[in-house]
Amino acid sequence: MKKTRIYLFMISIGIVLAVFIGYHTLLPQNALPYDDDQEGLSDQIVFKFSHVVAENTPKGQAAAKFAELVDKNSNGTIKIVVFSNGSLFSDIEEINALKDGQVHIIAPSTSKLGMLSTDWGVLDLPYVFPNYEAMVEGIHGKIGNQLLNSLEKEGIKGLAHWSNGFKQFTTNNGPIVVPEDLRGQTFRIMQSDVIKAQFDLLGAESHQESFNSTYNLIEAGTVDGEENTISNIYSKKFYNVQKYLTLSNHGYLGYAVMMDQKVWDQQTENTQKILLEAMNETTTWNDLNSIKLNEEQLELIKQNSSIQLHELTKTEIEKWKTDLDPIYEELSKTIGEELVGEMQELRMRFEVEKQ
Repeated sequence: MKKTRIYLFMISIGIVLAVFIGYHTLLPQNALPYDDDQEGLSDQIVFKFSHVVAENTPKGQAAAKFAELVDKNSNGTIKIVVFSNGSLFSDIEEINALKDGQVHIIAPSTSKLGMLSTDWGVLDLPYVFPNYEAMVEGIHGKIGNQLLNSLEKEGIKGLAHWSNGFKQFTTNNGPIVVPEDLRGQTFRIMQSDVIKAQFDLLGAESHQESFNSTYNLIEAGTVDGEENTISNIYSKKFYNVQKYLTLSNHGYLGYAVMMDQKVWDQQTENTQKILLEAMNETTTWNDLNSIKLNEEQLELIKQNSSIQLHELTKTEIEKWKTDLDPIYEELSKTIGEELVGEMQELRMRFEVEKQ
């Protein structure tokens, strides 16, 4: 009998140890495993990467690409675990989650970063980039670097800018052709005072709600429409609950990839090198893939949806620019006069090159 008790006791201890070891092996931890490249990195380093969009979007595919490259370049010793579709945190929650150490990497929309620094509002100005070439120079050049560096005072390491592309309008109260068509309508927008100022100027009511609540807001009739890139409109199936889509290219939508500075500083030079090289390669790849994906998914919307489409003509776009340009002067002091001036120079240069 005594032997039986001892035997059962030993089995119980074994089960508890197995569960404990399995739990700590499978789940990413806030306290990262010890990183010692001198000893060959015997322990796998796990980083949790949280974002709020679908996997078949530019950000979703870039996150997967980044994870793949890190795994390959580290010979499996560094693992990026990607949580998509807001499965961990919403776009409103994720910055605080990063600071609290609940997640290690996030890529919020740059529009959300006004809460950290008003500088970021420069990317939300209307028609800020005339084309993709201007966009690439803007986000990867002096302006983009300045914005990433502005995160340092918040204890955040800015790693890269990932572009999604240009925003378009969808609504059930349309079609939207001229700025006056927005008057009296209600739109879900991101948490950005600069974007809100644009809708206020055009006489529309805006609701600053989380991205993953947008479909339900439209379906319930709480809002008439929203603004987004084609990839987000497609992946979230907004075209199923919207009657009109206007290809306006009226604003930029992109993401800032970031880590908590303390987590970054804890890594060895070798780990930092692997992460940065994979990030740079992913960013270059994303610049082209985001254009390709938005073009492909626009065709899919045309083929599989009854949504009515209108593409603004050059004359119509000039009307939108004229009506929205007062925003630049109105918000230049808030965003920063020098920064807004640099962006206006960039915009003007590329507009001239287009002619």
